[in-house]
Formats: sequence, structure tokens, C-alpha cells
Amino acid sequence: MTNSQLVNFYLGQCPDIEGRKIESIWAWDDMWLEHEHTYIQWLFPLTEKSRFNPDAPVLTKVDIETFNASDDLKNRLLKSFKHLLRFYGLQYAEDNGAISVTTAETFPARRENWLNWGNHNHLRITRILTSLRLLGLDAYAQAFFQCLTQIYKTAPDAIDSRSYAYWKDAVSKVL
Repeated sequence: MTNSQLVNFYLGQCPDIEGRKIESIWAWDDMWLEHEHTYIQWLFPLTEKSRFNPDAPVLTKVDIETFNASDDLKNRLLKSFKHLLRFYGLQYAEDNGAISVTTAETFPARRENWLNWGNHNHLRITRILTSLRLLGLDAYAQAFFQCLTQIYKTAPDAIDSRSYAYWKDAVSKVL
């Protein structure tokens, strides 16, 4: 069976619709990650069409099965996740199979870019949580949500209840 363009993009075998390879997106600095809005749908695809990027891929059942069966694809998805965590000033660790996401040393500076009401990064976070779950990295989505919950509890002025409710739904709904 032939892989979809999305799977081939994730494997580094073809570019996205704008000609970018995944490796180049992984090399982007924070300015590019903040101001470019069409990469997130490629790094964290969903089963529904994007309202913001009509050219974004839509996950198929075969794509989901392919990711879930491939350690290589899941490792590459994890690399994308780590890249975005860094962008948000967060980090992840694994200890004897337990996964945790916590604030990093860069958090005080990075929080200014996304911890405010109605920020577009809140939509990105909902997408990341859902995509991780769909593609076989549910434990990472749960750890990310636990970190977001701690941030929400300690800085309720930075995350509106609507965003938090979307995040909670993303990690708890049946897929």
C-alpha cells in the first residue's frame, strides 16, 4: 500500500503543500513557530478539515493505523511535540515509563507569547492534544494536560475557562 502525502511528509520523504520538509520545520526558531500558521496542521493532523488552512491534510483511518503501528512515525511525532513544548517554555521527561511535562527554565520568558486569554496558541494546544491521542501518544497528551492544569490553577488570569474546557475535552473524549 502506498503511504499518504502526510505519512510521507512525516517520514521526511516529501514536502508539505508549501514545499517545506519536516526537518526544516523542526529547525525553525520561535519567531517562525509563532508567526507561521500553516505548519501546525502538518505536524499535528486531525480527522477533521482545518477551518484555517484548507490545504492541510486530514487524517484517514489508514494514516492513524500507520502511525500507531510505526515506532519511527511515533518517534518523529514525539520530536514535533518536544519542539512545540520548547516553544511554550515546557519540557518533558520519562522516568521508568512515567511521562511528565513541566515548565522549563525558559518558561517565564516564553509564557508571554501564549499565556493570555484568547491566544491562538490555545487552539494549537487543543490540536496537539487531540493529534497525540489519535496517533498513539496518549500518555504524552495526558502529561501535557496535567502540566496545563497546573498552569491553569496557578495562573487563572492567563488561560480562560473556555480554552481549558477544550483541552480537558481533548484528553477525555472517546476517539
